[in-house]
Amino acid sequence: MPIDGCGGSWVTKENPTNLVLLTEGCVSYILSLTSPRDACRASSICRGFKVFANSDAVWERFLPDDYMDILSRSVSPVVYASKKDLYFQLCDSHLLLDDGNMSFSLNKQNGKKCFMLGAKALSIAWQDTLVFWRWRSLPESRFPKVAELLAVCWLEIKGKFKTLMLSSETTYAAFLVYNIRAVSHGLEFPAKTLDRHDVGGMEVEDAGEDLDMTVVYLKPPKTGQNLQNSVQTEVIGAVPWRRADGWMEVELGKFYNDKTGGEVDMRFMETRELHWKSGLIIEGIDIRPTD
Repeated sequence: MPIDGCGGSWVTKENPTNLVLLTEGCVSYILSLTSPRDACRASSICRGFKVFANSDAVWERFLPDDYMDILSRSVSPVVYASKKDLYFQLCDSHLLLDDGNMSFSLNKQNGKKCFMLGAKALSIAWQDTLVFWRWRSLPESRFPKVAELLAVCWLEIKGKFKTLMLSSETTYAAFLVYNIRAVSHGLEFPAKTLDRHDVGGMEVEDAGEDLDMTVVYLKPPKTGQNLQNSVQTEVIGAVPWRRADGWMEVELGKFYNDKTGGEVDMRFMETRELHWKSGLIIEGIDIRPTD
């Protein structure tokens, strides 16, 4: 009995039915041990392979083990025709979870989990003081609300995340996602970031101002010009870049997520210069794999 389009006979006349089932199971299992990209390539080999490569048995293996639990936390129902359809839905869009304060997606190449904490899920100093911050809706944001900085001198943003929710044995990076209004003030000065993975599951203690911290800029000064005394200098520290979705991001740090669980502590602080700042819009902290 030939597989249509593959040329050749995959079964004998003695027991075609059982061998067809065995062959289908073996091919599906082998494809499930590859990658989403390889499965898509296999489906183009021939019409017979396409049936196996597109099967739910294959694409179930590419979805996270806890994908049903994740879907149950979605703010709106997720409708899909097949497991492959679901996989690409999760790759091509951001699923809002937990009352819209977190988003989830998959890395299309390897199926690793990606999360983003919305501004409402973060701890922002003075966030509920109306003269300092206001919450507003923006059509370009995936979240219902973003935080807009009106005026503060002490800028501190913190986020915590349980690493058991992430893909294990994977290196992750955390990014502060934000934008700057056309009129802003005080955002050119260097800030400090911290990204630390506590694998013991204990509370992460407060870090000293200079402990394991990295210098970053939200809005880097012009290269060669020091804002305070006009002395020629170089910008030392990480600078932001523009994302495909139009938002800016700056890296807070990296960590390796093993199988032991724990919590990652992510912080952004400009609490030394104490210049008044305004015009910053915080969307959230993005946590995504680097490999």
